[in-house]
Amino acid sequence: MDFTNFRFDIVGRQSFQNTSKWIEEVRTERGSDVIIVLVGNKTDLVDKRQVSIEEAEAKARDLHVMFIETSAKAGFNIKALFRKIAAALPGMETLSSTKQEDMVDVNLKSTNANASQSQQQSGGCAC
Repeated sequence: MDFTNFRFDIVGRQSFQNTSKWIEEVRTERGSDVIIVLVGNKTDLVDKRQVSIEEAEAKARDLHVMFIETSAKAGFNIKALFRKIAAALPGMETLSSTKQEDMVDVNLKSTNANASQSQQQSGGCAC
């Protein structure tokens, strides 16, 4: 099972228009055993939007791929994106029905300042 994430910036019409070509190339190369997600990024730039959510959703439906909008800068929908991908993996059908309160967030940031400083200085893991 392969995973492909097509990201287009909602402020960039050209990359959005190229998604059909990219998706076709992936399907030609990898077959139908691939998870494809069309991701509209930079939702924090509302005043510069060039691709509407309706237009992006319609394209995703036409191409038979999943769709989500995110903002990496603001952290909007990033966890939801990975949950959507995980739910699409074989054997994970029950994940989509999992309650939000049953999800566990993993924080990889060290709470020990010395460990963080040691890690940064050595360039390696402080574990």
